[in-house]
Amino acid sequence: MKLHPIGVIHSPFTERAGMAIQPSGAAGVKGTVEVLPEYAEGLQDLDGFSHIILLYRFDRSAGYKLRVIPFMDTVPRGLFATRAPARPNHIGLSVVRLERVVGRVLHIDGVDILDQTPLLDIKPYVPAFDAPQECRTGWLEGLGGAARAKRSDERFA
Repeated sequence: MKLHPIGVIHSPFTERAGMAIQPSGAAGVKGTVEVLPEYAEGLQDLDGFSHIILLYRFDRSAGYKLRVIPFMDTVPRGLFATRAPARPNHIGLSVVRLERVVGRVLHIDGVDILDQTPLLDIKPYVPAFDAPQECRTGWLEGLGGAARAKRSDERFA
């Protein structure tokens, strides 16, 4: 399997320590997504959406463990029950607010991504498709709001 970046994500975060761990904790943090020229035509009609899903590569993560202590807990958890950035395929996902599209640059808000991160794909966020009404959140039950205050550290470096 080969994946090719379609662009690059720009943010104010140049290191992991201290950055938001989820977009909900990055409200007001502005960034841009620069799409490569050969993919610019694919941005047509995207400006009609308020939010987009960014899929990207955790290019500065190395290795992974199947049990981790996530940012929001002190108990070891199964990797796939967390959003830890050190994963077998190093793929990240963030839902961000799309403020505007200028040429092949997307201006976004709520960015929780390191500067210069390779972008793999963009999808429009559609609540009717992406937000199931009845959900269980496992060990995170009741902790969802806590992500706003949590910040990254070097545990997944």
